[in-house]
Amino acid sequence: MELTFLGTSAGTPTRHRNVTGLALQHGGPKGWYLIDCGEGTQHQLRKTHHTLSQLRAIFITHVHGDHTFGLPGLLASASMAGRTEPLPLIAPPSIRTFVETTLGATDSNLGYEIEFIEVHADGFHWQDEHIDVTTAALSHRVPTVAYQVTERHLERHLLTEKLQEDGIPAGPAWGELQRGQDVTLDDGRVLRSTDYVTVNRSPRRIVVGGDNDTPELLTDACRGAQVLVHESTYTQEVSDRVGPWPQHSSAEQVARFAEAVGLPNLVLTHFSSRYQFNHPSAPLIDEIEQEARRFYSGNLNLARDLATYMLDRDGRLAPVPSGE
Repeated sequence: MELTFLGTSAGTPTRHRNVTGLALQHGGPKGWYLIDCGEGTQHQLRKTHHTLSQLRAIFITHVHGDHTFGLPGLLASASMAGRTEPLPLIAPPSIRTFVETTLGATDSNLGYEIEFIEVHADGFHWQDEHIDVTTAALSHRVPTVAYQVTERHLERHLLTEKLQEDGIPAGPAWGELQRGQDVTLDDGRVLRSTDYVTVNRSPRRIVVGGDNDTPELLTDACRGAQVLVHESTYTQEVSDRVGPWPQHSSAEQVARFAEAVGLPNLVLTHFSSRYQFNHPSAPLIDEIEQEARRFYSGNLNLARDLATYMLDRDGRLAPVPSGE
């Protein structure tokens, strides 16, 4: 599973950081999913290997513009690139109005169907061949969610010794069993795939939060998760100065939560535009990292625009060197 950050700035872009967008790749070398779509997301995508024809679904955490303003342009570009396959768009209900109104007002016609799916519907659950997605409600100025993404169809390992012990010779039946299919032999015996196949690991799970001032709301969602991607808009000192109205989390809040629930990997993103990489008078991104490290002992990463992180089958998250 790979995560590529298309934007890491909160509210407005900066010279070096775009607003929120995240590409999740899983289930093959090309297919991918988009979580949030701030303005300029399609420009960021041009700097990656992801294509709009291979986009499997879009997930929107909440309606604020720094998470949604890129949608109409991206959808129109997908059509102009020749997309014809329907595209699921999982989002709050007003996003449908926003998209349809914007496309209609600009005489933009799509050559494919958008499948609008309301994320706040009771019992929301979405899946395709590769991933299973549920949500957790968060706390912000508007309704917002975190997406819990769990991989499906783990590698099946064939118990060849057991097959040989039961007198089942190597052949097409072995392949069918490994693919999860039961088999009826010529002699009438029925072989159950579950008797001859084993899965040696747990599914990988990633939780991607929208804007949220109460990380503890993710306690249940993070059980069994290897990675949490969460906003860290401010340091605690700046958060105290700004006050509660924006309803964002500080680095200390998120780090304390991640430590308390034992998350092995934490990725912070959605940094206030006031934070810079190198500036003589502005707050620095390093201050967010330093604060988080005081309270979290796991594998901490501060997301950077266009950085990609790989979650391996053992649950280890590591940056992918650029160019790979």
